[in-house]
Amino acid sequence: MSLINRQWLINDRPRGRPILENDFRWTEGGVVGPGPGEALVRTRYLSFDPAQKGWMENLGGYMAPTEIGDVMRGSGVGEVISSNVPGLVPGDMVTGLLGWQDYATRSGRELTKVADDDLLTANLGVLGTTGMTAFFGLNKIGLPFVGDTLVVTGAGGATGSIAGQIGKLAGCRVIGVAGGERKCRWLVEELGFDEAIDYKAENLASRIAELAPGGIDVLWDNVGGSIFNELLGYIALHARVVVCGGISRYELGEMPAGPENYFNLVFKRARMEGLIVIDYMAEFAWARARLAAWIREGRLRYQEDVQEGLENAPKTLARLFTGENFGKQLLKVA
Repeated sequence: MSLINRQWLINDRPRGRPILENDFRWTEGGVVGPGPGEALVRTRYLSFDPAQKGWMENLGGYMAPTEIGDVMRGSGVGEVISSNVPGLVPGDMVTGLLGWQDYATRSGRELTKVADDDLLTANLGVLGTTGMTAFFGLNKIGLPFVGDTLVVTGAGGATGSIAGQIGKLAGCRVIGVAGGERKCRWLVEELGFDEAIDYKAENLASRIAELAPGGIDVLWDNVGGSIFNELLGYIALHARVVVCGGISRYELGEMPAGPENYFNLVFKRARMEGLIVIDYMAEFAWARARLAAWIREGRLRYQEDVQEGLENAPKTLARLFTGENFGKQLLKVA
């Protein structure tokens, strides 16, 4: 029996507006078998991140441009169906940019073999680029010291929640900024953050002044915009600012205005640096082992929000921009 490949294609560019379902086009077709050095993979789970909206918009960045009609780009974990790649056999589980589709044919260098165990889906989150981003962003750029005050924006999200916990393991006092009482309670009661600020219900400036009277030693920013600008006004002497993401940029669909408080970097002799996690790919293996050990020891926790059905992929991506997701956003394809 021939295989049918269901796919979501890029149909429009959501610049300056929310994602709509008609930004994607559903299609069904055949499956391309693997050529030399390639494997055919059946997608089991897909990962969702705010950056995917930016990839659709082609606003510039580190990824190759997308085209209208392309299969929507996305990371996934899947099962090898057939293989011409040494070391990969049918039944093996792999991760890679599989896209929003049932089946993907990829070269061996585009796939990473992973264990088919209880941490399988974690390879799309805490053991994948999400966890690598938090791990290397803090240890290469944030440079946390025992006793530092670390403030994480977007702390209720997948990357922010891991960054804050790694900060705690490094001996920092950690303050999370998140939207909603539920997320803030989770950060403190379950993940061990020292404090959490609900930016939707509290005055961010007054709360930071109260909770970090000595200033922010390490600022981890996932959102940009007005929240980032506000917090730059409270950095400490010799602070390190890690620019990880920009949810506000993806929502605007254009470059936001630069932060008005940027000159505080001069007054405080602080350093601000952008983070692209693929710069550290050569070190992923040992970092993944360290993160997995922390999970199994109960020192690192993570939350997954799993939706179901490939047909629901557009709605699942949109959840990231409405705050509906709670933890790492995933979708079970079948």
